[in-house]
Amino acid sequence: MPIYEYECSSCGEEHEVIHGMLDVLVRKCPACGQLKLHRKISLSAFHLKGKGWYVTDYGKNEKKDSKQEKQKSKSKSKSTSEKKMLRS
Repeated sequence: MPIYEYECSSCGEEHEVIHGMLDVLVRKCPACGQLKLHRKISLSAFHLKGKGWYVTDYGKNEKKDSKQEKQKSKSKSKSTSEKKMLRS
């Protein structure tokens, strides 16, 4: 969703608002309450939503990770059971 910058021509406050491109424009200033808010023309910015859009999720492949973890846990359980057999 795009992030739009607004400026109030009454009080001069600047605000950022996240809303869809087809949503109704914001007119009422949250600071002073006047209907003199207008959208500024600025560099475009957007907000990514959903799984896989966060910096921590970028480049992760959960399927591979889960397969590798299963293989590691299987190999650990095998080695543990082998050690128990050797002890007895």
